[in-house]
Amino acid sequence: MASSALVSKLEVNVEIKASPDRFHDMITNKPDHVHRASYDKVQGCDLHQGEWGKVGSIIIWDYVLDGKAGVAKEVIEAMDPDKNLIALRIIEGDLLEKYKSFVATIQASAKSDGSGSVVQWTLEYEKLHEGIEHPQSLLQLAVDLSKDIDAHLTAQPN
Repeated sequence: MASSALVSKLEVNVEIKASPDRFHDMITNKPDHVHRASYDKVQGCDLHQGEWGKVGSIIIWDYVLDGKAGVAKEVIEAMDPDKNLIALRIIEGDLLEKYKSFVATIQASAKSDGSGSVVQWTLEYEKLHEGIEHPQSLLQLAVDLSKDIDAHLTAQPN
């Protein structure tokens, strides 16, 4: 059984102007377009197996974190279009050098005033040992990606 000190969760909410549906559509069905919105952070996104936006599909991301190039191979673990939610489990890549397991859940919800969305990123992970830091820089990357995607979407017509 894993030590509770090794299992953790980080969350952040990001307010954006784009609708929840448009944000979710880009993340789930067009993730290969994310590098156009955030080219300094995401160098590429390729479908390795399956179909975009389908549970069980495998996606490979090439990204930059803390100034270093990284790769993450993820499987779409869960999807709920009605809730604009996707969960991605990392199955290979740089993050697994520090974490035994890593799941990112992204959910976009309408703001209560009806203008724009709140994107909630939840990172659930188990560190390999207590000397590993929490992935705060990855959480910041999620914030920055949300803002870049929002700028891209709001510059485009519906």
